[in-house]
Amino acid sequence: MTTTGNVAQLTATDRTAANKNMDTKMMICTICARGGSKGVKNKNTRMIAGQPLIAHSVQRALESGFFKYVAVSSDDPAILAAAKDAGANILVQRPDALATDSAAKIPAIQHCFLDVERQTGETFDHVIDLDATSPLRTIDDIKAVIEILHQTGVGNVITAAPARRSPYFTLLECDENGVPHLSKTAPVTVVRRQDAPPCYDMNAAVYGWTRASLLEGDSLFGPDTRLYVMPEDRSIDIDSELDFRIVEMLLTEDSGA
Repeated sequence: MTTTGNVAQLTATDRTAANKNMDTKMMICTICARGGSKGVKNKNTRMIAGQPLIAHSVQRALESGFFKYVAVSSDDPAILAAAKDAGANILVQRPDALATDSAAKIPAIQHCFLDVERQTGETFDHVIDLDATSPLRTIDDIKAVIEILHQTGVGNVITAAPARRSPYFTLLECDENGVPHLSKTAPVTVVRRQDAPPCYDMNAAVYGWTRASLLEGDSLFGPDTRLYVMPEDRSIDIDSELDFRIVEMLLTEDSGA
């Protein structure tokens, strides 16, 4: 395995070893999708490329064959019904307190994970969470995150894409006087974007945790967090109507429709 900072890359030998060590019976997938979206109304149940948005993530998880259970957590009965129709084998009623605009993501995942253990009477070693609004990830992306978890023994893995804008070169902030300046100062003078330190945009595509890391933490970032980098064309997280239209186009092209 090679790492640059916290970016993890597995060699062919690493991938073979990780695959031998993966016990999918001890791993579940969670998909947490609340109702009441404001940026794109009812986006989790809105039809996209022929089926509700949430169905794409449910089906990708099922098709991967990596998980004993695929669980969907929501406060919205329509989302849970769409997830069940798509094949989710565990449904979790998300508490209202975890479904507000200001509610954090990790507590919802923790609740879903523990409810799966309660419903099944089983204990699981790892959890992979897929965000319903990032449906372009592939089975290989899911597999890569799982492999990094198993091969490295780290607490969690997150995914991102190379950032199109750099805080060292193009991202601006304004001070209290309204004067713009770069968001971050580079350790050396940067005259070309290509010379700026690598930066990444989180894409919400795949998150992976060990049981202990998920339940004992309250942040995505820890001392042993690792990053799996995905290409931009699989990294669109739907947060606007424009995002929805772009993802719909890409999903339709991918399906050959």
